[in-house]
Amino acid sequence: MRDNLCKYLAEKYPTAFTQWLIKDSSEDVSILKTELNLEPIRADSVTLVQTQNCILHLEFQVEPEPTLPLRMLDYWLRIYRTYHCEIVQVLILLRRTKVHVPNVFELPSTIHRYRVVKLWEEEPNQFFQIPALLPFAVLGKTENEEVLLQTVANQISQIESEQTRQELSTVVQLLAGLQYSKELIQSIFREGMMRESVIYQEILQEGERKGRQEGRQEGRQEGQREEACTLILRQLTRRVGPIPESFATQINHLSLDQLESLGEALLDFSAMNDLEQWFQGVS
Repeated sequence: MRDNLCKYLAEKYPTAFTQWLIKDSSEDVSILKTELNLEPIRADSVTLVQTQNCILHLEFQVEPEPTLPLRMLDYWLRIYRTYHCEIVQVLILLRRTKVHVPNVFELPSTIHRYRVVKLWEEEPNQFFQIPALLPFAVLGKTENEEVLLQTVANQISQIESEQTRQELSTVVQLLAGLQYSKELIQSIFREGMMRESVIYQEILQEGERKGRQEGRQEGRQEGQREEACTLILRQLTRRVGPIPESFATQINHLSLDQLESLGEALLDFSAMNDLEQWFQGVS
């Protein structure tokens, strides 16, 4: 749900994101459809913003996934095939993680780079300059979370438009749930979640839509798992050499969570013994 909140912000305030990420203050900014010619891009988290000079591709993630590097390359190819222009790709991570998040997809004959923004490493002050980005400030770098959350609440209270004030307050509270306790959020935002706000209703409707698509989502998750298997087998081959069929079979039967763990662990592999030891730890 929280990646959909970010998509909502980007689609409603695209100029704010271009000012932040590519320093483009042009007002000639528009949102592109997230479906391309071949297959739909994962429309629950991808946003394409078109400026005069380029397309800004935004990918929001609460948790990093091992398939992201390959997906970013795939998205770039689809976007370029359709629009034939410069593409700026930015992966925005919402929740703090110790997992290494690569900014490149690399094979012997292919290198594709993109930008990774870890919100917990970003200075909150930059978001105070652009009201539409205030929700990201609560996930920014700080030594005192309560002071930061109170500062953001004060900034929002100064917004003149009541509707904008309510909607941004709702987004701030929902995103703050990634890092702050419910009690602290409620103590600072005493007005609650603004259930009458437009964005809250959109969130509810999105939840209902996802519920109806549950069957298709299960198929999508299996597709993600298979994609992760393919990517990890390629990375392992580069790290430790050809993978024996017995190990490849075991990898193909791993869950998505286990594949994510393996994707992180293999960064330290240097020999086949490392993979054997990893499987011993799993069993």
